[in-house]
Amino acid sequence: MVEKVPMTAEGHERLEADLKNLKHHQRPAVIKAIEEARAHGDLSENAEYHAAKEQQGFIESRIKDLEGKVSRAEVIFPKELSGENVLFAATVSLADENDKIFKYQIVGVDEVDVSAGKISYISPIGRALIGRKIGDEIEVKTPKGETYYEITNVEFI
Repeated sequence: MVEKVPMTAEGHERLEADLKNLKHHQRPAVIKAIEEARAHGDLSENAEYHAAKEQQGFIESRIKDLEGKVSRAEVIFPKELSGENVLFAATVSLADENDKIFKYQIVGVDEVDVSAGKISYISPIGRALIGRKIGDEIEVKTPKGETYYEITNVEFI
């Protein structure tokens, strides 16, 4: 059985755009660079050829990785969800012990951007939040020690 990879619609679109760019722009460009380097003669001492072949290997590996993720994607549309419980794709507001508010959206591992408030569902905070509801207190173990938060809001936006 193929394991599904949860991701938001936004994250899925970004992976598909990356895949399209690799297939239709970067792959043809590196193939052209290899052909041009080949035209220069002796391949054993041709740095351009070896660099282009290395780049080609990276691009092909990335294409294979993205194709796998896109094919296994379980796309979640946050606006189609509702309720009080924290689910994948929910945007959650938390208050720490000093009443400082944090707001995070729970996303897939390829969508993480902490500076934009997007955390993975498998991160320590993400795991602690899933299944909880407004008013629940959670304990998160971090390298700095244990931190406590209260869930103040759950939105599906």
